[in-house]
Amino acid sequence: MTTARTQTSAPLVLTQRRIWIIFSALIAGMLLSSLDQTIVSTAMPTIVGELGGVEYQAWITTAYLLATTIVMPIYGKFGDVLGRRNLFLIAIALFTVASVGAAFAPTFWAFVAFRAMQGLGGGGLMILSQAIIADIVPASERGKYMGPLGAIFGLSAVAGPLLGGFFVDHMTWQWAFYINIPIGIAAFAIAWFTLTLPSKKAEKKIDVLGVMLLSAATVCLIFFTDFGGAADHGWDALETWAWGVGLLAAATAFVVVEARADDPIIPLSLFKNPVFINATAIGFTLGIGMFSAIAFVPTFLQMSSGASATASGLLMLPMMVGMMGTSIWSGIAISKSGRYRAYPIAGTLVTAAAMLAMTTLAAETPIWLICVYLFVFGAGLGLIMQVVVLVVQNAVPATQVGTATSTNNYFREVGASLGVAIFGALFTTRLSENLTKIFTDAGASAGQAGEAMSTLDPQKLSELPDPVRDSIVTAYADSLAPVFWYLIPFILAAFVLALFLKQIPLSDTAGMVARGEAISGDDADAAARADAAESADAAERALLDGGTVVTGPADDTPDTVSTATGSTPAQDAPATGREG
Repeated sequence: MTTARTQTSAPLVLTQRRIWIIFSALIAGMLLSSLDQTIVSTAMPTIVGELGGVEYQAWITTAYLLATTIVMPIYGKFGDVLGRRNLFLIAIALFTVASVGAAFAPTFWAFVAFRAMQGLGGGGLMILSQAIIADIVPASERGKYMGPLGAIFGLSAVAGPLLGGFFVDHMTWQWAFYINIPIGIAAFAIAWFTLTLPSKKAEKKIDVLGVMLLSAATVCLIFFTDFGGAADHGWDALETWAWGVGLLAAATAFVVVEARADDPIIPLSLFKNPVFINATAIGFTLGIGMFSAIAFVPTFLQMSSGASATASGLLMLPMMVGMMGTSIWSGIAISKSGRYRAYPIAGTLVTAAAMLAMTTLAAETPIWLICVYLFVFGAGLGLIMQVVVLVVQNAVPATQVGTATSTNNYFREVGASLGVAIFGALFTTRLSENLTKIFTDAGASAGQAGEAMSTLDPQKLSELPDPVRDSIVTAYADSLAPVFWYLIPFILAAFVLALFLKQIPLSDTAGMVARGEAISGDDADAAARADAAESADAAERALLDGGTVVTGPADDTPDTVSTATGSTPAQDAPATGREG
């Protein structure tokens, strides 16, 4: 009697050691992306003052968010189809090169262009980090990994404003971008050597037309809202509604194309999933309120309270401490209990309460009270952001985890872009009117007032006469604080949506395991024991029958597993309908 063993292409073994090595690459990429989002915030008044663009400063944030929003679905879908490793490396390289360009930008609009290029890389770093975690860690355990990712965002958000303020006060604002160069090189090296993920080939035609239409719709949406909120255009301007018509046409064409595409960039079937719809709607409404508040708080602190750039960075620390604490705590708690529904409900209420408190901000508000408001605001966000991503990933099949993650983030970033464009326009329009009146009342002509306003920065503010300086500080406070009233309804809408969020069991299978691309370390040990038992049984039968035993080579390496059947328990297991 003869027994034969076949050896097939073996899947990757997800040992705990390998998971942590891959996780280190994700941490490096997340650090690179999140640091640059916040390091610009405290340097923004100086940047726009030096490059001459105070009235257009919202574009620094809008350009980054717009580019990030456009590429998110592309990274998500292409990651599912082609594999995520090479895309992750491309995203790091794009971000690093754009940082060099931003540092040497000669004009304000050149700077905005390089910020948009940074967004092209930053969108990939954000989406791919979240999707790769879903590939290697089951949803039932993912909370304790999502928590540290949220903590890295919080840590870099603390370090970013501090570094930005330090560079402005003691060096030059360009150092806010020079610092990305060594971090980018280190992140690329770590990812190159440790991110051992399989590459794939597209089995269906890539939805190029869908990508183009989605990008066109996103651009039209942002320009429509930006033109509508701008003082020199407005909602009754012909060019504003030209962008609106373009948005409607592109969005309609996109839906038609996606319904017919072989492999759509955003499958319309996702919107038949009630859990996905609910969690994505929470992210959208939260994005409108959250990013609008974060984008302009440092400017308020610098100009309205008279704080230096470094001091305004320090004043953001309570917000990030709150976010880090609740993000890590909620992740661990969800991993232990398997339940997530209560955290977005509580988080939206806490965030709304903090935003309500911030409507009272004025030039004379005590610094310690502002810190309390920011701590509560950050604590509320930490209860929502990572949890919503986990819910979305858990609600879809393993083959759609990247697409679902990127679609959820896409709509959150659309909300963020809308919020920053609309409410940023409200802030800057009101601010421009107030500042123009201040300078003309001080005896400046209309042209002189416009020039003084466009080059105003915190350093020049301290050089002005006391009455003018006090008037400018009051103008910033009066321009920004009322905007928070417009943001509160969106946070309350997120609260109502969270009340209807359905609790479903968290999957205990990692994405790569569910797709047959990997096997967990525990399953690998079980397979090795089964192979050993089978070999011993075959040897015993051969000796009894006088036959010959034919066996494959023993495989006890940490990277691959061979089984007698050429398959793994993960490959043979039926799909659960949810991805972990």
